[in-house]
Order: sequence, then structure tokens, then C-alpha cells
Amino acid sequence: MVNQFFGQPIIGDPKQQNKKNKKNKMLENFSEIKVETPVDKIIRQIRSLITSGQLNSGDKLPPERKLAEKLGVSRTHVRDAIRKLEFYGILKTLPQSGTVVSGMGMTALEGLITDVLKLEKNDFKSLVETRVILETNGAKLAAERRTPEDIIEIKKALIAYEEKVKKNEPAVEEDLMFHLKIAEASKNAVLKSLMLIITPDIVNSFIQFKVCDEDIDNKVILEHQAIFQHIINGNGEAASEAMKKHLKDVIEFGQSK
Repeated sequence: MVNQFFGQPIIGDPKQQNKKNKKNKMLENFSEIKVETPVDKIIRQIRSLITSGQLNSGDKLPPERKLAEKLGVSRTHVRDAIRKLEFYGILKTLPQSGTVVSGMGMTALEGLITDVLKLEKNDFKSLVETRVILETNGAKLAAERRTPEDIIEIKKALIAYEEKVKKNEPAVEEDLMFHLKIAEASKNAVLKSLMLIITPDIVNSFIQFKVCDEDIDNKVILEHQAIFQHIINGNGEAASEAMKKHLKDVIEFGQSK
């Protein structure tokens, strides 16, 4: 419909509105461009070499200095990439032998955390729900199946987390390692692999948007200790309930997203 005096479409012209809607719909087809960091790119290269079979379990990586020169990045970037891959069990550094490819973390390759797993906002709640299912059941199985060696490893992770908190230092990796050691104690390799894929994204988002203070950190320590004690005692149901209580803040955070 056209205004007879000025020859301009009047407000509420259906044709103009349809054009606007079409443009908005077209815009939805585009997605935000994620700029990779040097560390992301190094991880992607190493991951590609492993999945293509050019790097196999036991193969030794070149020294950090030579890798940095070849890739055109600083040794710090190379070191950070190696540390991240070590954390997820894909690489391991042996004393006087250098860094080698480990077979332990191969199942985690397709879930190289924030570099590979790209979730829509609507998926975050489902991701949190999945973590709760995995962790509560994992804690139950860990209490029922743990070995003396498992207890030692879980305790090491617990102490490492507590030490970082006491120093008022970030303890994201130590927190995650505590949970992964419980998953290992469950003796369910699939559960551990799924944990490696989904949990770090949740933890990083939770830390990013949640302001943690001393009271919260101390609460987490007490919750970790309670879970650990139930696992030591072999009480599966109690370990599961303690884990659910521990994840309460994460559940609430997921529901708010």
C-alpha cells in the first residue's frame, strides 16, 4: 500500500514486512566466525596426524624448539598445546625421553573439548543433564569397583585440587582430573570417554560465567571429600547422592542458560 501524497509505503506494509522477515531469516543461516589461537591450531595439526595414522601410539614428537620453529610460533604456544593434550591423555612426556603419543586417550580424540565440540546454546542444558547422568552413575560404579590403586589416584587428584585452592590459584584442571579419576575407577571405558568429551566444556563455561569466591571453593572441597569417602567405603548409593549434591550448582547453571 502506498501513501497517495508522498509515494512512500505506509507503516505496516505487508510486502515490506515480508522482505524484512526474509532478510532476518537469511541472516540466521550465517554463524559467528571463531578465530583459532595458535594453541588451537597446533592441537588440530597433532590431532590430524594421529587420526590419519601418521603419528601412532609410542611415536616421539620433535623437541619443542624444533616444533616451534617449524610451526612459526613461540615455544610457549607449543608447550601449552602439549600440556593440554597431555591432560586428556593423548600425549605423555617421559623423563629423558621426550613427548610421545599415548594410546590411553585415543577415544577422546573426537572430543577435543572446545576446539572440536561446538554446541548451540539450546544444547547446553542437555549437555549438563548428560553429565549428571554420567557422573552420578560413575560415582556409584566407582564405589563398587574401585581398587586400592584407584583410591590412591583419586586422593592425589583431590589433594592437588585442595592445594591450588589454598594458594588461591585457578584449579579447573585439578577439579576435572578429580572427576576423571572417579570415572576411571568406574571401570567403564565408554563412560570415561564421554566424560572427556562433554565435561570440560561445561566446566569452562561454568567457571567463565560463575564468580567463584573462597566460600564456594571451600564448599567444593568438602563435597569432593564426601564423595571420596563414600567411594572408599564402597557405598555406591551414597556416592551417587553426594555427586548429585555436588553438581547442584552446575544443574542450576545449565537450567539458566
